[in-house]
Amino acid sequence: MPNFAVSEEKNKWLREKMESLGISEFDIEEKFIRSSGKGGQNVNKTATCVYLKHIPTGIEVKCMKDRSQSINRFLARRELVDRIEKLSGKKTNEDIKRGKIRRQKAKRRKRARLKHEHTDSPPNQ
Repeated sequence: MPNFAVSEEKNKWLREKMESLGISEFDIEEKFIRSSGKGGQNVNKTATCVYLKHIPTGIEVKCMKDRSQSINRFLARRELVDRIEKLSGKKTNEDIKRGKIRRQKAKRRKRARLKHEHTDSPPNQ
């Protein structure tokens, strides 16, 4: 797997994540397209948009978030990994965060309900 213009830590994370999900570079079809949008002449001259297709699952990803092709290659692979992870049924980081927020909100609601129950009851005489 190539190294992208991101930190070594991020490259390592991507490599490990792809291995754990069984995604091989040979299973990915990669094309480069000219981007659209902001970037001016640089965008019009260079093919910075990255298109990936994971052949076994048929998942397609198109990424043109950055003006750098190398960074877009990393971001596209990260998006592909996220989508395949969702299909596999494993809990993603996003699911874990959502669950944590849900539990926090439930705890707040419970506390508020208990507080109002105590204040609503008449004082003991």
